Amino acid sequence: MITPIQGFSKLTKEEKINWIAENYTKNSEHTKEVLKVYWNSDTKLQKLHDEFIENTISNYYLPLGIAPNFLINNKLYAVPMAIEESSVVAAASKAAKFWLSRGGFKTTILGTEKVGQVHFIFKGDAQKLESFFNSVKPLLISDSNNLTTSMKKRGGGISKIELRNKTTDLANYYQLHCTFETLDAMGANFINSCLEQFATTLKREALLYSNFSDTEKNIEVVMSILSNYVPNCIVRAEVSCKVEELNEDANIKSSQLAEKLVQAVTIAKVEPYRAVTHNKGIMNGIDSVILATGNDFRAIEAGIHAYASRNGTYSSLTDASIENGIFRFWIDIPLALGTVGGLTNLHPLVKVALEILQKPTAKELMQIVAATGLAQNFAALRSLVTTGIQEGHMKMHLLNILNQLGATDKEKQLLTTHFKTNTVTHSAVVTAYNNLKND
Repeated sequence: MITPIQGFSKLTKEEKINWIAENYTKNSEHTKEVLKVYWNSDTKLQKLHDEFIENTISNYYLPLGIAPNFLINNKLYAVPMAIEESSVVAAASKAAKFWLSRGGFKTTILGTEKVGQVHFIFKGDAQKLESFFNSVKPLLISDSNNLTTSMKKRGGGISKIELRNKTTDLANYYQLHCTFETLDAMGANFINSCLEQFATTLKREALLYSNFSDTEKNIEVVMSILSNYVPNCIVRAEVSCKVEELNEDANIKSSQLAEKLVQAVTIAKVEPYRAVTHNKGIMNGIDSVILATGNDFRAIEAGIHAYASRNGTYSSLTDASIENGIFRFWIDIPLALGTVGGLTNLHPLVKVALEILQKPTAKELMQIVAATGLAQNFAALRSLVTTGIQEGHMKMHLLNILNQLGATDKEKQLLTTHFKTNTVTHSAVVTAYNNLKND
């Protein structure tokens, strides 16, 4: 029986590995070997990784690939993508190459506003609270000057502070709804520090406000925290071409392909079951660039999926149309990203990824990420409405299956050639592999 451990965080990394391997795995020596083989031989680099999080026992690797030929606003990019799923990088690359000769991706920043809130309970007269807020608002800003000085010098800072009455949703619940401009920083620490200062000022000044009763003076701040929902931090990416230029497949007319693509998007607009998978494909592209550039993919995911539900039903993030013989495909998406601070200044591969992207500003990175998501969706939809998704995906997945079977390099080469003209399924690969072994 395994017993709880006290002071696990105080153990050395070696001791942590020994304890976890010996208590939770059947072959402890194998576990130790696997965990240690992923350590970096550069002790300085390994120490850096160890200090990213707590209780580190090893490194968890994801492949870092490149999707070349992304023409975005007439500038050519090679996009770094960190992801484990087969066919994602290939699909993005194929879509980028397709649109390269059709004008590439056009992107526009529609807004860069980020949000934070002070959530508090006020048991009293709402009109008195409104008057108090109007009187204290200048102090909220001035008390945070020590936090905002450097950001303001660069053109950012606090944009707006509003009092919102949420008592129809929850008894006595109010919030300070605050917006910020954080430039090339994602800005989480900056925003949270400002919010906590707002909360301190709010509570202090309430105690001194003469128009409040004793009960009203005791404002209860529940929490002060940024929001990862940023519906006004939006980037648009789009592609377009004449309908007759859309197709490269002799088996389907360009006009039919255009109509099918629009129908596929329309279905994802009205059917949540389809929309979730449709958007997941978009996130294959977005998350992989977010990871490669050291940004927070969990925050991005949460905000984007909330945005996909903003009209009351979960729906497609992309749109498509055919007008006057022009096929147009686009996405509007919320992305709060940073190119300074956090892992962007620490992780060596993140630094390399940003250098490959020609050291983009936060706005430029928003546009690159949106274009990658759009490319991913276009590639997926084109496969779905023509050959089906499995033909391309399973061919890319072939090497994974062969690795699971323990195929040698020579066997991989022979079987890859075999499946160039045969349908890839797991059972078909196993059968072909066994037949090869028995020959």
